[in-house]
Amino acid sequence: MTLLDVSITNVALPAIGESTGASPAQLQWIVSSYILSFGLVPVLAGRLGDDHGRRLMFMVGVAGFVVSSALSGVSPGGGLLIVARVLQGLSGGLINPQVSGLIQQMFRGSERGRAFGVIGTVVGLGTALGPLVGGGLIALGGPDFGWRLVFFVNVPIGAVVLLAARRWLPRAQTGGRHKLDVIGAAMLGGGIFCVLFAAVEYDAMQDTRLGWLGVPAIVLLGTFFRRETRLTKSGSDPLIDLRLFHRPSYTAGVLLALFFFCAMTGLPLVLALYYQQGLGYTALQSGLGVTAFALGTSVAAPLAGRVVTRVGRPLVVGACLTFGLGSFMLGQIAQHSSGRSAVLAFALPLFVAGLGSGALITPNQTLSLADVDPVVGSTAGGVLQTSQRIGSAIGQSVIGAAYFAALPAGVDDLTGGERGAAYGDALGQAVVVALCFVVVALSFGVYDLIKTERGRRSPGSPASAGPEVVEPYTR
Repeated sequence: MTLLDVSITNVALPAIGESTGASPAQLQWIVSSYILSFGLVPVLAGRLGDDHGRRLMFMVGVAGFVVSSALSGVSPGGGLLIVARVLQGLSGGLINPQVSGLIQQMFRGSERGRAFGVIGTVVGLGTALGPLVGGGLIALGGPDFGWRLVFFVNVPIGAVVLLAARRWLPRAQTGGRHKLDVIGAAMLGGGIFCVLFAAVEYDAMQDTRLGWLGVPAIVLLGTFFRRETRLTKSGSDPLIDLRLFHRPSYTAGVLLALFFFCAMTGLPLVLALYYQQGLGYTALQSGLGVTAFALGTSVAAPLAGRVVTRVGRPLVVGACLTFGLGSFMLGQIAQHSSGRSAVLAFALPLFVAGLGSGALITPNQTLSLADVDPVVGSTAGGVLQTSQRIGSAIGQSVIGAAYFAALPAGVDDLTGGERGAAYGDALGQAVVVALCFVVVALSFGVYDLIKTERGRRSPGSPASAGPEVVEPYTR
C-alpha cells in the first residue's frame, strides 16, 4: 500500500483536477506532500518501534494509513486532499521501519534473507505496477469516482492487515524505554525537509533558487550530528546512536542505497516522460511499458533472498553491475532508435535492469543489518530507508533536470522521426547521469566487499569471528 501510493497517484492527477477543480500547484502538492511527509519520519518511527514495540507502532501506522486513505477518497477539493496525503505519508513512514525491525526480530540466518527477498519483490512490484493499478481503477470507476477508488482500495486491505497483525505479529521486544531526543528529531526532520523539498520542487519548477535550501540543511544536519555525537559519548539517549556506523558494512550499505535509489527511481520517471511526451502514450500505456522491469525484479528478488547469506556482498556488487548494464543498453537503444519501434527493444534492457534492482535492494538491506543488534533493528532500518527516500527525491530531480536540459528548444513543434529522435537523445543523456549514480553506488559495494574479504583473512578479526553485537545496545 505505502509504495503503490507513491506512484499510483500520478496516474490519477488529471481525473482529480477535472473532478475537484484543483489547481496545477495543488495537483503537484498532492504528489509532493506524500513524498515529503513519508521521508521525514522513518528514523523517529524506528526509534519509537525499538522503544515501545514494533507491533504497536506498525498497527498505529496501518490504522492511520487506513483513516487518511478514506479521508483522501472523500475529499471534495485539493486543499483537504493535500492534508490527507500528508497524514497518509506520515503513517506510511511509521509503518516501513517496523517491517525491517520485525524481520530482524523474527528471522535469523538464511530465513532472514528469504524474508527480505519477499520484501524485495514487493518493493519492485509496488513501485513498477503503481501506474497500471491506478489506470485500471480509474477505468473501473470512471473519471469522477475512479480516482477516489485509488484511495478507497487501501481501506479493506488495511483492515485485513490490522487483523493479521493482531493475530500473527509478536508482542513487544524492546531495548527498554529511553528518553526521546525531541530536539534531535526536530533538527533531523528540518534538515531532511530542506533536502526533500528542494529536490521535489526542483523536479516540478526547475528553479535554481531552491539550491539555497542547502544552507539551512547543512546547518541543521551538521548541528544534529554534533548533538548526537555528544549524546552518544556521554551515554545518554540519542535519536541515532552513532556507534551504528562503526560497522563498515552498515555505513557502506546506507551510502550504496542512497546513490542506487537516485538511479533506480530517476530512470522510470524520465522513461514515463519519454513514453507520454515523446510517443504520445497514455498513462496506462506508459505503465505497461515498464512491465519488463517489474518482471525482472519479481524474478530476481526471491532468488537473491535465498542465496544472500551464502554469497554475501558479491551478490550486491554483481546486481549493481547488472542494473548498470541494463541501463546502458536502454540508453544506447534510445539514442539509436526512434518512435514506437524502440519500445519493444526496451523490453530486454528493462528486464536486465529489473534483475539487478531485485537482486540488490533487499540483499543490501540484509547485509547492512546483519551485524546490527535486532533490539535496534527498526532504528537502523529507519536510517537506511531515509537514505532511500532522499536518494529517490534527488535522483528524480537531477535525472529529470538532465532529461529536460537535453531537449532542444521548440521540440514540441517537431514531428515524426525528428521528434522521436530528440526525445530519444534526451532519454539517453538522462541514462548517462543515472549511470554516474550507479558507479558511485558500485564503489561503496566494492569497498565493503574488499574490506570484508580482508577481514576474513585476518585471524581474530570481527569479520572472521562472525556477526558482532554492537555494544551500546546490550546495556
